Amino acid sequence: MMRRSPLKQGKPLERKTPMARGTGFKSPAAGAGLLRVAAVQAQARAREPKLRKPIASRGMKGRPATADEQRFMTAIAALGCIACKKDGWHNPDVSVHHIDGRTKPGAHLLVLPLCAGHHQDGTGPNPTLIAVHPYKARFEERYGAQRALLAECLEMIKNQIGLRYTGCAATNLTAEQRNGCILCIRY
Repeated sequence: MMRRSPLKQGKPLERKTPMARGTGFKSPAAGAGLLRVAAVQAQARAREPKLRKPIASRGMKGRPATADEQRFMTAIAALGCIACKKDGWHNPDVSVHHIDGRTKPGAHLLVLPLCAGHHQDGTGPNPTLIAVHPYKARFEERYGAQRALLAECLEMIKNQIGLRYTGCAATNLTAEQRNGCILCIRY
């Protein structure tokens, strides 16, 4: 035998308390079916992951490098891997390693040219290389502090193009002091 609901036939469903405004329903006496559909839709919206906006720097944190910073990184990358150079090899295939992250001011000037094996562990053709990620302490123990390596790179660039380095990556300089600085000159 079919069980009947306690509501009398023909009487519309009513809520005990009126619905809040802005829920999409025009009257508080909406049918139970519509209430259920709205509840299911709300749960589905809550489960959907929010889409992120595309990042201008192709998925990397921090701001993109300026044209001058890009020229500097190109010049430093042309030196080849600094760690391979210390081991007595020349490896021209490098990726630029940011010493102090990519988000701080001047971060694109504090970079080292490292091959894949010296930059990220598990990459590159030689698995015995000590990578700065994740073995920073071992890397610095073998090759020296990263800022000292940067100073060596700057000295190599200075010798190649005959300019002086005044240290503007770490300090603020006047226009007169920047004259001839390899970080401030256009290549």
